[in-house]
Amino acid sequence: MARHYFGTDGIRGRVGEHPINAEFMLKLGWATGRVLGNGARTRVVIGKDTRLSGYMFESALEAGLSAAGVDIRLLGPMPTPAIAYLTRTLHACAGIVISASHNPHHDNGIKFFSAEGTKLPDEIEEAIEAEMNKPMTTVSSEKLGRAERIEDARGRYIEFCKSTIPSRITLRGMKIVIDCANGATYYVAPNVLIELGAEIISIGVSPNGLNINADCGSTRPERLREEVLKHDADVGIALDGDGDRLIMVDHKGEVVDGDELLFIIAAAQHAAGKLTGPVVGTLMSNLGMEQALQKLGIDFMRAQVGDRYVLEMLQANNGVLGGESSGHIICLNRTTTGDGMVTALQVLATMEQNKARLHELKKGMRKYPQLMINVPIAQRIDVDASETIQAAVRAAEKRLAGKGRVLLRPSGTEPLIRVMVEGEDAALVREEATKLAAVVERAALALSETA
Repeated sequence: MARHYFGTDGIRGRVGEHPINAEFMLKLGWATGRVLGNGARTRVVIGKDTRLSGYMFESALEAGLSAAGVDIRLLGPMPTPAIAYLTRTLHACAGIVISASHNPHHDNGIKFFSAEGTKLPDEIEEAIEAEMNKPMTTVSSEKLGRAERIEDARGRYIEFCKSTIPSRITLRGMKIVIDCANGATYYVAPNVLIELGAEIISIGVSPNGLNINADCGSTRPERLREEVLKHDADVGIALDGDGDRLIMVDHKGEVVDGDELLFIIAAAQHAAGKLTGPVVGTLMSNLGMEQALQKLGIDFMRAQVGDRYVLEMLQANNGVLGGESSGHIICLNRTTTGDGMVTALQVLATMEQNKARLHELKKGMRKYPQLMINVPIAQRIDVDASETIQAAVRAAEKRLAGKGRVLLRPSGTEPLIRVMVEGEDAALVREEATKLAAVVERAALALSETA
């Protein structure tokens, strides 16, 4: 069945534009209740980030679920991974997240978790879409769903986060700057660190409904870097608006991305004998990480870009650790989905156990220079079928002489071809990426002129 609304990570778009409007959310709540409730009394949990539009969509989803006879447990502003966790512990049949992750406030979206705290299977999403095509009905008055707010949701999640590192580990004596992107982690993340004994400086913890991800958080770590240097902090932590991504900054002010963090955690778990299966990255993961893992005897696999595909490959190969350069890291031996705060704690615990700074830990991996150029296209182009483009790719690979990679891939959301080149020599990487992008641009233009 072709899907009209669900993408690889739920439903997302601009607020007020179909399908991100109140009318659609009402029907979506009803359809979800019909499919997941299956005529039985059950419950769904709803959480959200700090976007102003989240209140509107929360109310609409609540009304739709109630009309379908499903009880609702409202969590309020909570990180996406917290909703996955609480879906399981509250024995709900599903969790709904109202968030557009790292996007600006004018976007919003819906993500679902299963009763096990994992992404919904494709067949369930397809069944929900099919139900959306039916006229909306309401169960009899005595069968309407009841809504209840879970007052201690924050405390439950804070305790869970702390439980993911050994109880003997404390963060006493560690000065940490944390940037919560004015998003869903603004309360829980600082309090996790405080309860573990850290001295913290918090930024991005004053959400007003419109400033989520605005010049802050994991996509904009510049201010975090400034604050780390200003306060002579040991480390900086940057989360994104819904709390599933993490970027860190070391005491020298150097940004440590998802590939470097994934390497640090993998190396620590491997040394402790607790790493099973391969580490899974994506097509965009840095070659330096792959080589560093191989030196440690750790298998590495690449999935398609997207945490959904990382998770699928981990599960298929009995792996427990994977992630993306963006900082979306999955620790399946700790939780069921990507969790920025849980990931940060694994890194902080490694620093504490090894009595080492983040700057030292990342030295185990040499990060290759990498450049990606987005080439706009007027119409879809098959880069694999174009001999002109493939000849240019072969020429670039020959110049890299086995010490780099070339990757061309179409964007899944925009009319672009992403041209990525990485290698040991930064100047050569830039030169080859620029040349290859120009070839792709000319080929795309020629195709549009003959269409």
